[in-house]
This record gives sequence, structure tokens and C-alpha cells, in this order.
Amino acid sequence: MKRNILMICAIMLLGSALFASGAKEAEESSVYPQAMDEWAKEAKLGIYEGEQDWDEITRLAKEEGEVIVYSASSRMSAVGEEFSKKYPEIKVTSYDLGSVKTFEKTISEQEANIFNADIITTGGSGNFIYDLVEKNRVVNFVPSMYKDMIPLEYQEPALVRILEAMVLMYNSEIHDEAPIKNIWELTEEKYRGKVVIKDPLASLSNLMGVVSIAGHADEMAAAYKRLYGEDITLSPGVKNAGFEWIYRLLHNDLIISDSGGTVTGASGKKGQQGLPPVSITTFTYLRYNRTKDYINELLFPLDPFDGIIFPTYTAIARQAPHPNAAKLFTAFLLGDPSITLDTEIPEPYTEGEALELLQGLAPYYETGSKSPRSNIATPNGGEAWDQMNMWLVNPEDDWYLGPEVQDFWMQESSK
Repeated sequence: MKRNILMICAIMLLGSALFASGAKEAEESSVYPQAMDEWAKEAKLGIYEGEQDWDEITRLAKEEGEVIVYSASSRMSAVGEEFSKKYPEIKVTSYDLGSVKTFEKTISEQEANIFNADIITTGGSGNFIYDLVEKNRVVNFVPSMYKDMIPLEYQEPALVRILEAMVLMYNSEIHDEAPIKNIWELTEEKYRGKVVIKDPLASLSNLMGVVSIAGHADEMAAAYKRLYGEDITLSPGVKNAGFEWIYRLLHNDLIISDSGGTVTGASGKKGQQGLPPVSITTFTYLRYNRTKDYINELLFPLDPFDGIIFPTYTAIARQAPHPNAAKLFTAFLLGDPSITLDTEIPEPYTEGEALELLQGLAPYYETGSKSPRSNIATPNGGEAWDQMNMWLVNPEDDWYLGPEVQDFWMQESSK
């Protein structure tokens, strides 16, 4: 009898060990951790997405009754208000955190096994792709009705909800045409102390722009040779032509500001004497020509680039408590699917008929920005976007090269 009991216990222990081993192997073989896998299957997200039934999604979203957004933008609260007007059954709670705190809050909560957010939306290409998407902290979701309207590069590996760009501007009162044709001219003595930028260490978008220049070393070297007719000679300790441009700009008494508005005013204010500065700034600040009576013009064509595009992403947070409301909110961010290039969108864009059409896109549809949808026209005043030679921020460069550029910038700007 005793022997039988011992045998039964042994069998039970062996079975438990096999079960635990099998469960561990099943979890390790899954694309997602176990709890996330169960959530994704129930929410029909990620590898379990399948066909999107929008009647069902809308019904479930209304039953969930809430959507919680972590955003880098203060305008997201206005989007939430409009969403709740269209879907009064759904409450929107928006945390307007800025880009750095959006990443910090998302990661710290999830590491503490807290899954509070439904939507994560911010810029910062490297961080978003490598720290959120690649580590299963968010799930990419593209509403099916927009898939034919958005280029694949803006759908994968994460959905882009709006595009902005770093550009250069000059004072049109002093100059009848663009004062330079090649980016290297800004490192010449003529422009000593005459170039202004918002500190890339305090601006994620400007940092991405500077990193892109460092990452396009071959193009920067070729532009140098086209201008001066000879190969570039790198300064001691400088690794390539992209870093060399940054080095020479910093050592040409670059003016570094903590305000994008101040940077744009440096080039755009009327009544300046002598040679006004060139500003390296965000395309959307061109609106100050209207709101502040500035006289900036975009500096293009410029060799080797006219601007650097930086995207703002949106994705559904891991184990979001309201996944269907998150899906519905994602669709709202992209505007009414019925909009085409022939659709007249009257100004102001945040009121009346325009707001009804643009929906969650409305607060971001402004001069110098662009929807990822190919069937939505560029906002008035920003038509040059479609003529400019733009580089798109590379998340890999942003993630791997970014820290090196930051260190280089700190080192050289302190000299």
C-alpha cells in the first residue's frame, strides 16, 4: 500500500514537472508573453487581428466606455473632446506628457505590471520602434479602411498619424531668393554666428534631424565635393562627413536656443539690419508669417536635402483595458475615410465642416504638417512640402547613432 502511494506521488510530481515544462515551452514559443498573448487573442490584435468588423468594434467600444491616451501632444485633449462628441458613450482621458515622459510612463508602468493606457502616441522614431514595438510594449494597428490610403512605410512597423519636418528658413525682406544653395555654406565664415537652432538636447525632433545628418555621411560628403570641388578632410577625431558638418557648424558660433519660436523669429522678424540669421526650425513655424507677421521663406532647393521628416506614431498599448475603444480612436485620428484629394477642406481647420471631415486630424492639420494619407491634400501654405527633397528619419539611426550624436554635441558645444 505504502509503495503504491509513493508511486502515485512520483507520477503526480512527474506530471506536474512535465506540465510546467510544457507551459514554459509554450510561453517561450509564443510571439508574446502569456498574459499579453491571451489579451491579444481576446482583443483580436497583433497576430490575432484577422478581418476587422467595424460594426462589432464600434459596439464593443461603446460597451467599454472609455479610452486612455498617453500622448506627447497638448492638443490631444482637444481630439478627445471631439471624439466624445461623436461617441458620447466613450469617455476620453488624455495624459499630455511630452515625448520623454510618454516613454518613461509607459515603460515604468508596464515593468510594474500596470497596464493602464490604451493608446500611446508620440514622436521619437528610435525609441518608439525599438523600445515599444520591438519589446511588445505596444501593438501596431492600422484601421482597414485606411490601408489603401497610406503608404506602407507609414504603416509598418508602426502607424504614423502625422508628419512634420525640420527645415531651414531665411528672411525674405533682405533676400529676394534663397541666400545659399548648399548646406555646407552655413559652416563658412560669412555665417559665423548667423545660424540658429533649438537645442537638440532639449528637442527630440531637432535631435532626430541632427542624427539624420550624421547618418547620411555619404550624401554629406558628396554635397561637400559638389560645392568645393574636392574631397572633404575630416577634423581630428571626427568619424564622417555628417559629424564633420555638425562639428563645423558648432565651431562657427552656432546660436543654440531653448525655444523654437525664438529661433523662427531670429530669421523672420522684419526690419533687420545686415545679414539676418538662417533658422533651423520646424516647418509648422511657417504659420508665424500669418500669426506674427514674420517674413520667413523656406530655404530650398538645398544640396543635399531640403528638410528632414519626423513622424508621430500611434499604437495600442500592451494589454490595453479598452482595446476596441482604442481601435475606434485610432481611426478617428486619421480623419473621415471619405476625404479625397478633391475634397474641399475650408479654413479654419479646427471648426465647422473642416472639423467634421478631419476629426482627430484637425488640430494637427496646419501649414508645415502632412497627413500620412496620400488622398488628403497638403494644408494651405505648406504646398512646398510636395516639391521638396526630404529625408525621412531612420529609426535605426535614431536608436543606435542617437546617443553618439548627443555625446558629440555636448562635447563640441561646450568648447
